[in-house]
Amino acid sequence: MYVITVEFFIKESNVDSFKKRMLQQANDSLKKEKDCYHFDVCFDKENTNRVFLYEIYKDKNAFDVHINSSHYINFNEEVTPWVKEKIINKFEKQQL
Repeated sequence: MYVITVEFFIKESNVDSFKKRMLQQANDSLKKEKDCYHFDVCFDKENTNRVFLYEIYKDKNAFDVHINSSHYINFNEEVTPWVKEKIINKFEKQQL
């Protein structure tokens, strides 16, 4: 499985809009992508402009489908101006 983590730091004036839009994006990904298995959205209670994502896909190809989907492209175009920083990590999950 292919795991993505993303840490966002959002501009203060856009935190509420980003949170709402991020939850919609997670829901869209889970509903529209059969090989998106998990999409957690976590909000930092102490640093409210910090958002953490944990996503699991069947494989890298499934992630490529995700980033080329219309719902992701629309999401990314909308929220990019709201983001101060975005840190992406990619992992291969090993089965035990």
